[in-house]
Amino acid sequence: MSAFYLTFVATLLAGFGARDQLTVAGLSLRQGRRPAVLVVAMVITVATAAAAAYLATIMLAQLPPPARTLFAALALGIAGLESLVLVPRNSPREPTNSLGALMLVLLARQAMDAARFLVFGMGVGMAGPWAAGAAGALAGFVLMLFAWRRPELLSSPVVPQVRRLAGALLLVATVAMFLQEFALV
Repeated sequence: MSAFYLTFVATLLAGFGARDQLTVAGLSLRQGRRPAVLVVAMVITVATAAAAAYLATIMLAQLPPPARTLFAALALGIAGLESLVLVPRNSPREPTNSLGALMLVLLARQAMDAARFLVFGMGVGMAGPWAAGAAGALAGFVLMLFAWRRPELLSSPVVPQVRRLAGALLLVATVAMFLQEFALV
C-alpha cells in the first residue's frame, strides 16, 4: 500500500497548479461550473493514469529491483524540476464550449505531464503499478474537482509559488531516495 500513499501525495504535489488543472479552472471561471467539464476531466484523468500504470507493468518486468528504486527517484526528480521550472501560462482568452476539444486538450496535457510520469515511475519503483495508477487517478480527481469547484483560487498569484515549493519538496524526496539507495544516510 505504500505505492498508493506515496504516489497519491507526490501526484497531488506535482499536479497542483499544473496546465490541466488551470485549464479546467479557466473554463469553470468563464463558463460556470458545467458538470460535463468535470466529467470529461475525470474520464481523461482515469484514462491517463491507467495508461501510465499499464506502461509501468511493462517496465517493471524489465528492471531489476535496485534499478526500480532509482527509476522512482528519477521520476520524482523530473516532476520536481517541472514544477520548479515550468510555470503554466494563463488559460486561453476565448475557450470553446466543445467538450471534444476539452478532451483533446486535457489528453495532450496529461499524457506528458509530471503527475502521470510520477504514476509511471512510482509504479515501477514501488513494484505496484496498479496501486500507483489508482492513486494517480484519485489524486487527479481531487485536483480536477478543486479546479472545477474553486477556480478563483487557482487564479491567485500565490499558485506559482506554491507550485515551486511543491517542486522543491519533490526534489528533496529525490535526494533522500538516492542517498538511501546508496546507503549514504
